[in-house]
Amino acid sequence: MPAQTYDALLRSLAKGDLAPVYYLHGSQDILKDEAVDAILDRALEPGLRDFNLDQRSAGQLDPEAIYALCTTLPMMATRRAVVLREVEGWKRRPKTRAAFLSYLQRPVAETVVILVQSSTEEDVDRDLVRGAFSVDCEPLPPERARRWLVRRAKSLGVLLEDAATDHLLAATGGDLGAVAAELEKLRALPSDQPLTADQVGALVGIRHGETVFDWRDAVLDGAAGRAGRMLGPLLDQSGVTAVRLVSLLGTSLIGVGLARSHYDRRVRAGQLERLVFERLRQLRIFGLPDWKAESARWTRWAAAWPNQRVRGGLGAARDADQALKNTTVSDELGILTDLVLRLAVERREAA
Repeated sequence: MPAQTYDALLRSLAKGDLAPVYYLHGSQDILKDEAVDAILDRALEPGLRDFNLDQRSAGQLDPEAIYALCTTLPMMATRRAVVLREVEGWKRRPKTRAAFLSYLQRPVAETVVILVQSSTEEDVDRDLVRGAFSVDCEPLPPERARRWLVRRAKSLGVLLEDAATDHLLAATGGDLGAVAAELEKLRALPSDQPLTADQVGALVGIRHGETVFDWRDAVLDGAAGRAGRMLGPLLDQSGVTAVRLVSLLGTSLIGVGLARSHYDRRVRAGQLERLVFERLRQLRIFGLPDWKAESARWTRWAAAWPNQRVRGGLGAARDADQALKNTTVSDELGILTDLVLRLAVERREAA
């Protein structure tokens, strides 16, 4: 069966459905952990959970151990569960993988097997996708990631103002693992009042108005001075690299070019924004802020970015990316500063 989304898995479990075998893969390990917990909560009786749960590293098992784990009957319960992590280890154990694929043809009704693939392994096992309930734990869309953050914060007793929630998402680039780590830090603070964006910024080390998206906005708004001043503090932030900044700028320029193509056909205002939003939703470009807000930005920038300027901006971003990966002449700060100045020149020439 085709791979399902994380939310599709949650809907299935909410209806009481249980598959005999689940295969969890994708880049978001924190979603895999939550998925494992949700499946186990549905499959196992709480009081007998320890007696009916086995968790192993898949790559360390031989064919006989796989067969024994998957066919052992539950103890004083209707069902048992087996969690096999690091399933990509089967690449080095083809006989063990073959044994499990044989089991997958006729799985035991009393056992729920959960296969977890590490995020470091990008290749998806097509045989497992076909035979199991496969879940692609990809990054969540922006609005869904926001709801996830709010739910996670509530479970930890962390109160956040709306602006603080938005800033935490922007500061972490929407990376759920980073969000969870920051929330763990914030839970130690007094929780009688919601935290503000400035408080969250001070605690996570990224001040409000100094995220990668704020830099991108300054560049595309034509505020070269502000964008240049932000580069030093940005590059000092954990997880922020020059390549990431250039990639974000390039993605945004492509979006602006898309909006401009409709703009040149005299599509304006709300209609233009809706068209851009629908396209963004179809493409499912992750790593961007709220898609509706992003569509509004691309629509606004379209008026000031004719096609010639967009092409020039993409060329400048490409050159900066190549310089960052190939040159030893200049440092990251110098290359990015040159990029900002080059785009400012492109703006004057387009004007």
